[in-house]
Amino acid sequence: MKVFLISFCCLFLSASLGFAQKATTEQEVKELSKEKWQWMADKNVDKLADLFHDKAKFVHMSGTWKKDRELEIIKTGSIWYKKADVHDVAVELVEDLAVVWNRITLTADVRGNDAINEFTVTEVYKKKGKSWKLLVLTFSSVRDTHTIAH
Repeated sequence: MKVFLISFCCLFLSASLGFAQKATTEQEVKELSKEKWQWMADKNVDKLADLFHDKAKFVHMSGTWKKDRELEIIKTGSIWYKKADVHDVAVELVEDLAVVWNRITLTADVRGNDAINEFTVTEVYKKKGKSWKLLVLTFSSVRDTHTIAH
């Protein structure tokens, strides 16, 4: 009976620690995603260059491009991500990947014209060493009633 109780306690503690670690990692990735929106608004290409994986791809309404082009667009202000109002966030962890869905209202200056759009943005982060690197960022145009399944 003692062996059973000790085994049960060890199993329970192990499961609790695993759940706590998963919740902590999800929160870490959520916070990183939130910081990314601010860095984009601030045109902080140094922070973004470090965050973006060298093989990153960006899918926008007007095209798909790689890291260098995205950084150039942000730096020059041809798209200025002025403000992302985040309405909902969902995170799923799969091995060394984190997938983040943000439902946002984006206020952006696109070549001198203000545009306000509703998007679900899909972000894929890959764990590289001790840090997360953004590998994919895709904007999907949605209605303001769109919801993310958690």
